[in-house]
Amino acid sequence: MSEIAPVNPKVMLEVDRLKMYFPIRKGFIRRIVGQIRAVDDVSFVVNHSETFGLVGESGCGKTTIGRCLLRAYQPTGGEVKYTANSGELIDLASLPENELKPYRRELRMIFQDPYSSLNPRMTVLDIIAEPFRIHSVARGKEIEDRVADLLRKVGLRPEYMRRYPHAFSGGQRQRIGLARALALNPRLVICDEPVSALDVSVQAQILNLLQDLQVELGLTYIFISHDLSVVEYLANRVAVMYVGKLVEVASTEQLFASPKHPYTEALLSAVPNPTPTRRPKRIILQGDVADPANPPSGCYFHPRCQYAKERCQNEAPTLREIQPGHHSACHFVDELKLKGIVA
Repeated sequence: MSEIAPVNPKVMLEVDRLKMYFPIRKGFIRRIVGQIRAVDDVSFVVNHSETFGLVGESGCGKTTIGRCLLRAYQPTGGEVKYTANSGELIDLASLPENELKPYRRELRMIFQDPYSSLNPRMTVLDIIAEPFRIHSVARGKEIEDRVADLLRKVGLRPEYMRRYPHAFSGGQRQRIGLARALALNPRLVICDEPVSALDVSVQAQILNLLQDLQVELGLTYIFISHDLSVVEYLANRVAVMYVGKLVEVASTEQLFASPKHPYTEALLSAVPNPTPTRRPKRIILQGDVADPANPPSGCYFHPRCQYAKERCQNEAPTLREIQPGHHSACHFVDELKLKGIVA
């Protein structure tokens, strides 16, 4: 990996030049006529016991990255180097399908929609117990005891295990999804917008629960979200995505106080601030998000960037380190004085 050095030597996951292209097919014989570049040359590292935030507009490729890391999708290219619990370094991107099962116990996912991610025909007991049965780690009465313990961990009563998902609220369903993700004692949990479908008060409960479980169980999170306020509260470091590419990576404090990419500045200007004197002027981006099937030349963001120059149209910027631990993909980052959010 060349562009982003790890923040510390205890790296759990190292993603190097990850690509995920989806074919565009047309005609009677479904001939491939193009590619959708959902994830295009993405590199980052995730350290042990940290929360790594991944933010950007809807459709920028955040969820696709999460699914590639778990190998729900087979990446088109790149490497996903994972340091397993045994200490062995594994490239999950190239590992044969029949060898993935042991590592799927260590990497789990919490899905965005608590309504569609739970099978309505299964009881809570069956939903949470399914990983135990698939991986043959418990049976009989032991399964019920483990499920009861998991329900207590996420703030639900064990008596609920005989009920079906329709009997629960959105927040309770998300707790059930969290219990399922924790069933096999994972080391890395990918949280795919786990609070976006919930009321604000319920969001706070789930976020606090995630923090408590991280401390108690020593978990590492990749937290995917489009809500910068939530990411600021939870994440240690943040990566900003635009049309399949990373445009900025920094610690949460650095990114919010001193952004180094115009797209990040625009996102931060939209974050609500209860103090009017500290509220930055809203930056309204012109035009539409670039088409990942036919992206513009040079910098993908240049058609919407108020600072764009001729170089931006012809030359694609690389993600480079501007300050220790702070990376940006902007040609003119040294010249621009971008506004962040004052804590």
